[in-house]
Amino acid sequence: MRRLPPLAAVRVFEAAARHQNFTAAAEELGMTQAAVSYQMRVLAERLGVPMFRREGRRVLLTDPGARVAAELTRAFDAMDAAFAGLRADDERLLTLSCTNTFASTWLAWKIGGFQVAHSDMAVRMLTSDALTDFISDDVDAAIRAGRGGWPGLAADLLLPVDFTPMCSPAFLAAHGGRIAAEDLLTVPLVSPHDPWWAYWLAEAGVEAPEGSLRSGIRLDSQAHEGHAAMAGQGAAMLTPFLWRKDLAEGRLVLLSDQVSTRGYGYWFVCPEHRRRAPKIVRFRTWLLAEIARDRSA
Repeated sequence: MRRLPPLAAVRVFEAAARHQNFTAAAEELGMTQAAVSYQMRVLAERLGVPMFRREGRRVLLTDPGARVAAELTRAFDAMDAAFAGLRADDERLLTLSCTNTFASTWLAWKIGGFQVAHSDMAVRMLTSDALTDFISDDVDAAIRAGRGGWPGLAADLLLPVDFTPMCSPAFLAAHGGRIAAEDLLTVPLVSPHDPWWAYWLAEAGVEAPEGSLRSGIRLDSQAHEGHAAMAGQGAAMLTPFLWRKDLAEGRLVLLSDQVSTRGYGYWFVCPEHRRRAPKIVRFRTWLLAEIARDRSA
């Protein structure tokens, strides 16, 4: 059994001995000078010998203090080296939780650019629409849909979630080449149970009482709904930014210039106390720059 003095006092002593200054030790350890002095009294009482002596405003090591100071510094250096490998491993891997829609329509197409720019770091992406538990899920950061304001999380808005109906060119052609807002009450829809339909139609001046929309396939994410629309399964309510490539390449067409929103957005979130972790800073900086570039294109 080891007969060690209080380790908190030992840690403070090592810093004070290395600096030969209580104020500098306090700054390094995030303590007050009074707390450093207290820990030195605790250590002296436990060991039965003083570790420092005062000369005017200076503190100097006593002979017993000088005998153990160098050994303790080497011991702390060894411990720091032992944990350095773990810190390095942690910095090389960022685990990110991401919604299915954002992952498949945007991030999966872009993540290779981050890996090229940061070849010393890997991103492990977990796709799920469930809220992340940062402790039990062992996740560093997440891309989450919502209105923000999550307690304990730092959140950066990536883009607002807006929506408008889209379909495939073939579907549009099969319905006469034009589908007006009122026609959406009678044509096949993808996920007609989605409350966005009623909201968008109301803003378009079309009353859609409950049950008035034509029944259609029900899917669990916008990612699946967009692909169903491209396959000609019906008109889908989609976010233009996420489908701009498919719109540009003619796989989808807009049915209206009207774009609605309910105040939701996609956010990059992480625990507040981890916000300045280097790997999170690197990924967040890259992500915000890529989003800004695509939104301005």
